Amino acid sequence: MVRVITEPTPGVFPGRKQIARVDVIGVPMDLGADRRGVDMGPSAIRYARLKESLEKLGIDVTDHGNLRVPVPESATIAEQNAKYYPIIKAVCDELAGVVHDVIGLGGFPLVLGGDHSIAMGTIAGVARARGRAPGVIWVDAHGDINTPLTSPTGNVHGMPVHFALQEHAVDPQRMVFIGLRDVDEGEKKVIRELGVKAFAMADVDRLGMSRVIDEALTIVADGENSVHISFDMDGVDPQEAPGVGTPVPGGITYREAHLLMEAVAESGTLGSLEITETNPILDRENRTAILAVELILSALGKTTL
Repeated sequence: MVRVITEPTPGVFPGRKQIARVDVIGVPMDLGADRRGVDMGPSAIRYARLKESLEKLGIDVTDHGNLRVPVPESATIAEQNAKYYPIIKAVCDELAGVVHDVIGLGGFPLVLGGDHSIAMGTIAGVARARGRAPGVIWVDAHGDINTPLTSPTGNVHGMPVHFALQEHAVDPQRMVFIGLRDVDEGEKKVIRELGVKAFAMADVDRLGMSRVIDEALTIVADGENSVHISFDMDGVDPQEAPGVGTPVPGGITYREAHLLMEAVAESGTLGSLEITETNPILDRENRTAILAVELILSALGKTTL
């Protein structure tokens, strides 16, 4: 069994660092999904005492509020293969600008969704600010790498990886999927062709989360601020995270999710983080948003001892 990296490797894993300032950006986007309610995700996560919990870690928190997302009546016929894409792209362009500015001023961008289409904006902003594509850990039940031609639904929250690759904001050789268990045939083909490392839940079961994390960090990490985590809450098993629009049984456990975040924090390579697909309408007593806050805290350095 390969152990979780807890000691820094020179040049790759600099070791735990103290994040002094977090900039919270809400993106109440639901145009990328079929089910309504995910636009309330940023509010649910804030309501779960996000700011107060971060401040208890000694982190200075600046909340930039929510970006404005237009509410169209319906997608046009021309948009059916990628519903609402022009509006989603415009919001993501604005998000990219905010993320770029936050990093430029020394902040740590924490983006709250909203559906997973917002990742196009977050990652583009990180890449622009850092001068290169970040290493990406994509936690999700789904591949989100469909194209408008392969998508069975036309929902853009199933396409953000494709669009980020088109914009060269993601390097397929420095990207890892973790938690996959519902992947379309077209996505499987693209993942194989691009050579993106993907850990399905069968791999997590077989190898253990510790080894998955070690291998993932070896692929994506390249020094301080080099890693971006894009965390879809449906990556976690729906028994732990019921408030998501597309739940798939057999996901990452509560402890596996925390172990992942704790290990990335320990590596000292995390430079940005987004949490997506929290849907309070489908939740029970805000459990999914509360878990989201707990995972954010683990990623930003909270430890038991």
